[in-house]
Amino acid sequence: MNKRTRPAAWLSLLSLVVLALLVSACSTSGLGGKNTSSASSEHVTAASIANPNEGVDYSKAKLKKIYLAGGCFWGVEAYMARIYGVQDAVSGYANGSGENPSYEDVVKGDRGFAETVEVTYDPARISLDELLAQFFKVIDPTSKNKQGNDRGIQYRSGVYYTDESEKSVIESVIAKEQERYNQKIVTEVLPLQNFYEAEEYHQDYLEKNPNGYCHIDMSILEDQEIPADPNGTSGDTSAAGVTSTGTKSAAATKAAGKIVIDPADYPKRSPEELKKLLTDIQYKVAVEQDTEHPYSNEYWDTYEKGIYVDVSTGEPLFASEDKYDSQCGWPSFVKPIVPEVVTYKEDTAYNMVRTEVRSRSGDIHLGHVFDDGPADRGGKRYCINSASIRFVPLADMNAEGYGYLISVAK
Repeated sequence: MNKRTRPAAWLSLLSLVVLALLVSACSTSGLGGKNTSSASSEHVTAASIANPNEGVDYSKAKLKKIYLAGGCFWGVEAYMARIYGVQDAVSGYANGSGENPSYEDVVKGDRGFAETVEVTYDPARISLDELLAQFFKVIDPTSKNKQGNDRGIQYRSGVYYTDESEKSVIESVIAKEQERYNQKIVTEVLPLQNFYEAEEYHQDYLEKNPNGYCHIDMSILEDQEIPADPNGTSGDTSAAGVTSTGTKSAAATKAAGKIVIDPADYPKRSPEELKKLLTDIQYKVAVEQDTEHPYSNEYWDTYEKGIYVDVSTGEPLFASEDKYDSQCGWPSFVKPIVPEVVTYKEDTAYNMVRTEVRSRSGDIHLGHVFDDGPADRGGKRYCINSASIRFVPLADMNAEGYGYLISVAK
């Protein structure tokens, strides 16, 4: 009798093992080929990393979206959500055939969907190239249809865009990444064809299940630089360095009968102060003289009425009436509001001879001026970095102390 019942006992034990594997699987269905081992206690969990975006006011930000596929979306979503400047991260399925796929449809692989995270971000706080650099820190872009222990076409890596101008930025980042690898990078760079949000149990999965499976090293987030005042950007007057109501400039303008911008209204700040006030990209461009990528900066396609001020002091620099589309991918103006607010310096970097444009009061790097502007408007093109300026809409000019300049913003 023991010989007859032993196989049944082994079958029962085997059934329990299989059941345990299914219960611990990556989805509630237990399907899909994800490695579902719990995170080691030695690893940093997503839940243990504070989210720097909590409490940040994104209501005035001009948000953009990019779609990132990097293996199991649980980890990618949790990681990207904790990058400063990311307003939201949503798990879903992208670039497959058919409509409204379920998780069970996706894991079959025959519809070609990739587990993808929709990342909504503020380009004033983090540029697209910086965002992608963070993404490539946690994936293996040379691995095809595999990330971590997960296998399948749904785990391929990809960057999917909705704006054609972003393609060159993405390709530039990947070209730079390629220098780090001997094998060819196979990450897809494609227009977004479709995106469907994943089921609710997949959203914020690692928040709900702190020890859940994650193929991403969350400890990388511990080295992230976050501004002392996370809310000090995207339209916040304090971040722009506005230290005056413009009273001296307003009085001088009234007395002279023409626009006068008094630098005393907009005193220069120290690099230490700017380090605390500005975002990483603003500091790199304005103080360290870096350059943003074309077509992926905040104001290249802004044509609302208003003025553009020095991000470090608030000194008025350019007006909407002088802005035009030069098709270069950066904000372009035919002239400053008054000549005195900018200074010029010869720039011989990159084996070229160019004329750098700097702000008068703040003495920060703004961009360059060229002689290929509209001939009927003076022939100049002031090519300016969005990170060095802040836009003040016409409706806000009085409240922010720029009422004396309303005539140039209409």
